[in-house]
Amino acid sequence: MSQEQTNPSHITTGNVFDDLGFLPAEAAMLKSKAKILSSLLNRIHKRRYTETQLARILGDDQPNISNLLDGKISRISKEKLLNYSTRLSLDRS
Repeated sequence: MSQEQTNPSHITTGNVFDDLGFLPAEAAMLKSKAKILSSLLNRIHKRRYTETQLARILGDDQPNISNLLDGKISRISKEKLLNYSTRLSLDRS
């Protein structure tokens, strides 16, 4: 094995958003949104909600539910994610 193959080509900071070059404040916001999204998706998959059920429970329309399920956090505000968390009782888990 050559020296090139054993050396990593990229050193990570442990935060993918920092690694991608986002400013610290934006990286922190994206990281917190990603954590909330992950918790939401875990709950949704665990309870096997359909998009129709989610639209009713979350009080939102299909395009927004689709963005949520597709993990498109750039299209969903942190406030909306927190609202979804409350509606799915994540704040009481």
